[in-house]
Amino acid sequence: MKRVFCVLLALMLLCPSCLALEDFDLYIKQYPKAESGECIVNDIVFSGDGTVPDNNRVFYEIFVGSFSDSNGDGIGDLRGIINRMDYLNDGNPQSGLSLGVEGIWLTPIFLSPSYHKYDVTDFYKIDPQFGTMEDLKELIALCHERDVKIILDLPINHTGIENRWFKNFCNAHMMQNENNNYYNFYVWLNEGERAPAGRTFNKVFGQKLLYESNFSESMPEPDYDNPFVRQAFLDVALYYLDLGVDGFRFDAAKYIYFGDHEASAAFWEWYIGELRKVKPDLYTVAEVWDGDGVIDRYLPYTSCFNFTASQVSGIIAETAKGGDVNRFTAFVEDYQQHLTSLSSCALPTLFISNHDMDRASGYLTLASGHMKMAASLYLLSPGSPFIYYGEEIGVRGSRGGAASDDNRRMRMLWGDGDTVKNPSHTTYTKESPYTVKDFSASADSLLTHYKQLIMARKANPEIARGEYRALALWDTKLGGFISTWEGTSCLVLHNTTDHTLTLDLAAATDLSFTSVSAVIGVGRGTLEEGTVTLEGQTSIILR
Repeated sequence: MKRVFCVLLALMLLCPSCLALEDFDLYIKQYPKAESGECIVNDIVFSGDGTVPDNNRVFYEIFVGSFSDSNGDGIGDLRGIINRMDYLNDGNPQSGLSLGVEGIWLTPIFLSPSYHKYDVTDFYKIDPQFGTMEDLKELIALCHERDVKIILDLPINHTGIENRWFKNFCNAHMMQNENNNYYNFYVWLNEGERAPAGRTFNKVFGQKLLYESNFSESMPEPDYDNPFVRQAFLDVALYYLDLGVDGFRFDAAKYIYFGDHEASAAFWEWYIGELRKVKPDLYTVAEVWDGDGVIDRYLPYTSCFNFTASQVSGIIAETAKGGDVNRFTAFVEDYQQHLTSLSSCALPTLFISNHDMDRASGYLTLASGHMKMAASLYLLSPGSPFIYYGEEIGVRGSRGGAASDDNRRMRMLWGDGDTVKNPSHTTYTKESPYTVKDFSASADSLLTHYKQLIMARKANPEIARGEYRALALWDTKLGGFISTWEGTSCLVLHNTTDHTLTLDLAAATDLSFTSVSAVIGVGRGTLEEGTVTLEGQTSIILR
């Protein structure tokens, strides 16, 4: 079956318009099973099954309440995700039917009064809107059956104001009981004391007590100088690791100590270090939304999202819209080398947008082909890229003049009667006309493009795990890189322009690449007598 999968991959990627996904079953029946464990793509032999081990995986962010509704209340839930696992990853990398993601990030699922759940009332309870602890256990088991890692969004920079820890804190102060463990659970001042510069404190009703709340008055901030606090939040993470989750996304990581990156980074060194004692292959990624110099402080301890490359002004979007690929590949090479110099655990973590940003389809349109090109650039890159749910079908949404981020978290469009609704304060009116059902029926759709990219990434594991070396092709907008892992290499070239470009490989590299592994994009690509010809908005992988 490994041979079947890779023959199909070659057919699908080399001629994307000639094979609809629904035809995969027919091809599987026609091709005999391989007797060996070898995998053949265009006459190149690979051992193994083409999967990428460890944490160099394509992750998929799910804003849970907007993804899929299982019970008709309009709110996405864990059972909805379970029901959609065949869409995300059907457990058979040879089928070509699912998106094929290798990891899932769930935004907060804990008990909370808000729709976004970042103001947690109880970290040990699943919010009833999203389901039960048994649902989470079932989802974890299903993910692991399909070799999908699952990470939880853990917002420990603050809690909700309804959290019992905060209520105990207020009660301890009201009773003036300094011996109570919760007396110093949150950062506090007495009324009349001056707050440190740049930090926000709010008053507890009926008391002369102020508590730190930089994000919102409903989000009090724990005092991490208190060992009792540290242990309380360590216990939360350990509980979910014991339940089977593979790791965490850490929200607002730089604000553990507001304005003090040295102290915040030291906290994460301790916290993640304690978790790795229990789970050495722990996956962590932190939100440190800042410049590279600040992010560098946290990289020795965890992967961090690369905000420089994301959004409308980022180098991914800039390059996808006809920019110079050589600038992008030089950026990625420097990025990987920089991470390696700082850390033994941090992975390149590229993405276009997430739940706090405007949707990429607003500035990388489907009609222009820019959405496909952007996906090719960042998914065919090393490390652990993140897809924001719905990106693969062009879901739209931007904050505009709205007071909240609801517009950036609009519902997934399934096209099959799913009852999930937009968040209640959504004001965005230009919802995408395309659904998963629409795109699943098209061999040249954006969804099919994402499937092709993930399949190609798995079939060429050097891309995810290898040492990345950018080609210096500064006299052309054609650009690419060579990635080497465990003694084998592949070469990836991108043409982001709207016209055909050629490249003499002998002028670009001393290595010999003689076979095409995949061609992905809107055009065609060939390799003849050492010369690559690549049509516009198209990528090619050579071996």
